[in-house]
Amino acid sequence: MKAVLVRKENAQIVKQRLFLEGALDKTRKILEKENCLEMPVSDSFHANDLAMITQDKPEFYFPKKTLADFIDMTEKEKRLLPSGWQILGDIIIVSLNPELKNRKAEIGEALLCLYPGCITVLLDCGIYGKMRQPAREIIAGSKTETIHRENGCLFKLDAMQLMYSRGNLFEKKRMSKFGKDETVIDMFAGIGYFSIPMAVHSKPGRIISIEINPLAFSYLKENIKLNKVEDIIEPVAGDCSEVVPCGKAHRVIMGYLDGHKYLPCGISALLPGGMLHYHEAVPEAIENRPVKRVIEDAAILRRKAEIIEKRRIKKYSPGVWHVVVDARIL
Repeated sequence: MKAVLVRKENAQIVKQRLFLEGALDKTRKILEKENCLEMPVSDSFHANDLAMITQDKPEFYFPKKTLADFIDMTEKEKRLLPSGWQILGDIIIVSLNPELKNRKAEIGEALLCLYPGCITVLLDCGIYGKMRQPAREIIAGSKTETIHRENGCLFKLDAMQLMYSRGNLFEKKRMSKFGKDETVIDMFAGIGYFSIPMAVHSKPGRIISIEINPLAFSYLKENIKLNKVEDIIEPVAGDCSEVVPCGKAHRVIMGYLDGHKYLPCGISALLPGGMLHYHEAVPEAIENRPVKRVIEDAAILRRKAEIIEKRRIKKYSPGVWHVVVDARIL
């Protein structure tokens, strides 16, 4: 029973790495040992830069009820059931194998039995449009507006009409530690995914949060009030290419995964020495593309980009990664 011994202050970074590499053994619990944690890993995992140990007393999760326990179906159908789903507040969002679409209502009710605290189940049918709007269908319950709690913050949204990614939670937590006393511009702010945690936890002097989608913007304003950060966040409705101010920010967040054409706006918004956090969905074969784009666009504007770090956040689609580039713009 192998495990990685890691100090608590490094736990989130190591856990994210193990998760991305598929090495985390989810059948065993993460154990606390004084100032360290034992993170269980698969027997095949090995890393020279991590402290590998053999657990003396591993602790296993007790078996719990599964989705199949609440539905009467054939073994073949059970094998097609989803292995995971997303929970936002009291709403469950699930994708189904096409062969199970005729059982969607039963699966929806079964999920509500599995999670008695939830009230609605939405079937996820993909994403469409420039504003990345979800295509969803109610398969159990009726209410689609919810309040989701994450990292000590509250996010109100209509899960039927707006996206909310749980996959970049680590990145949102990381960003919430930056910006104290700074002027920050959050391009493509949505309902406040990055702005709200940053305002709550690091207290910047000012955050200008820009959003073009009218529905998302209305929830952004609600979430600013809900989290009591009206004195920090200034919501701005509009297209970033038209409303981003030049030379005002110590830090710019570009969280839209297809926003490379807005890079000149983000770079121009920064004061000399300011930090750019640029997100992009990029194929593995050309994973250095976002770094190249930042450097080249900065040069066109007669600025210099000093690349601090490039990180993988999560798999976006087969062969494509959500990547973030941190760059200091001089």
